[in-house]
Amino acid sequence: MKVAALIVAAGRGNRAGPGAPKQYRLLGGEPVLRRTASVFSQHPAISSVLAVIHPDDRACYDAACGDLPKLRQPVTGGATRQASVLAGLEALAAEDRPDLVLIHDGARPFVSERLISACVAALASHQGALTALPVTDTMRRASEGLAGETVPRDGLWRAQTPQAFRFSSILEAHRAAAGGDFTDDVAVAAAAGISVALVEGDEDNFKITTGADVERAERMLMRGGETRTGAGFDVHRFGDGDHVWLCGVKIPHAVGLEGHSDADVGLHALTDAILGAIGAGDIGKHFPPCDPQWKGASSDRFLAHAAGLARRAGAAISNADVTLICEAPKISPYTEAMRARIAAILDIDVSRVSVKATTTEGLGFTGRREGIAAQAIATLRFG
Repeated sequence: MKVAALIVAAGRGNRAGPGAPKQYRLLGGEPVLRRTASVFSQHPAISSVLAVIHPDDRACYDAACGDLPKLRQPVTGGATRQASVLAGLEALAAEDRPDLVLIHDGARPFVSERLISACVAALASHQGALTALPVTDTMRRASEGLAGETVPRDGLWRAQTPQAFRFSSILEAHRAAAGGDFTDDVAVAAAAGISVALVEGDEDNFKITTGADVERAERMLMRGGETRTGAGFDVHRFGDGDHVWLCGVKIPHAVGLEGHSDADVGLHALTDAILGAIGAGDIGKHFPPCDPQWKGASSDRFLAHAAGLARRAGAAISNADVTLICEAPKISPYTEAMRARIAAILDIDVSRVSVKATTTEGLGFTGRREGIAAQAIATLRFG
């Protein structure tokens, strides 16, 4: 028996906050969609996995999921979820028609092997299966912003995905419903008279929709995971010039900083901190100062490289903290721009980045205004 997984991932996910679409956000060093697809691709009952994606996301999809087993070539979704599901079903019918199909939201990365197995098992005696959770809270109907009448919760369930069906019946149901306004596949099935069994779901199998959901997902990944901390320190002396680069921001100054690259002492220290947390040596190992290709290079390339190594090691960057040590230039007018630049390079929320400055009260080489030093600490989560 052939069982296909159809993963719907064509939305934009704007409510999850700025940045990449939510299905390509990193969780524990992996894109959300990869986590979702990998559960299905590794399940022994699943024969193939097909994703429905936005037309602008092909490069992101290939980078996130391209090497997973059992994946078919993705198809482009439509203007609505219902249209996207139909596009996926038609593609499955045209290529290698399965017997059963499990339709799942790409932004539910914590679907379990148990849920997949339970859905497949339910289809042995039912035309469809819905993973759902019974409503346990008191339900009230809102009335002009006030708490209105109590709604009886007996028999109420919260729908999740996967929603599983015998393939031929759900394909015909979606064809008949084309152009409609159904909120999920069970509604499409019900309109076609398909009976759907309830399979008890899982509280962890929630859909990432808002920024708060992203934070909840990150907290879940921390359960039982490992945390590591790395430290970095760097120094550059002043030399000729009319500006300095600090934490990715160009700051006018009476002198410049000497260095083989752009001498961004803040990004160099943070790069070393991340490399230290994953046991990958230091910045000089990866970008030797004797190599002419790095002469004058922008240091954001070094930091992005370290972040990429961390992701491949299965780590997510939880926090980055940089302290700049100098008498001049004045740092405080630029700290927010620095935080934003570091967050963009690392692809993390700016709330996870700290940049601050201090002086040495006129002591030492920084006190004599001979150069700038920086120290950084990076906290990474594994697992």
